[in-house]
Amino acid sequence: MTRTTTLVAAAFLAMAAPAALANPDVGGAAMFETKNIVENAVNSADHTTLVAAVKAAGLVETLMGPGPFTVFAPVNAAFDALPDGTVASLLMPENKAMLTKVLTAHVVAGKWSAADIAAKARASADGFYHFNAVSGDALSAQVRGNTLYIYDEAGRASRITISDVNQSNGVIHVVDSVLLPM
Repeated sequence: MTRTTTLVAAAFLAMAAPAALANPDVGGAAMFETKNIVENAVNSADHTTLVAAVKAAGLVETLMGPGPFTVFAPVNAAFDALPDGTVASLLMPENKAMLTKVLTAHVVAGKWSAADIAAKARASADGFYHFNAVSGDALSAQVRGNTLYIYDEAGRASRITISDVNQSNGVIHVVDSVLLPM
């Protein structure tokens, strides 16, 4: 093989091989598909409140488990938007059951990409995909324009701002508000 033939062959192979899509950064940190949900979340500057809540609820081991899980991960600003004192109250040991209920209302069994959820919503008669969180709470998804929204049981909408952050045990979709159980 000549040097030119080798270079052409290498260029062809590079074009023919599918490029692996890198996970988006979240909260200024790289997210790695080889790490689990907790290992990635602790590095996001936008999810310090969520991480503290997961620790207080005793859910670290669960979210480090094999899953797979789909997590709708509220940013710090979402928690800040709750009524004054709500987060502090939820983090109190005597409110652990309620905190666990709130957090598990953000987790769905299985690994659901945004495209999978959006396709289910678009295919439904009412334009919503209805499903349940591991807490048992009802969630719904709707596509508006190019944006995917997740609704809690009270009908409050949370916009997915960063989707498809793949993890070794599932996927995270960053959301802009807290999904609250009834």
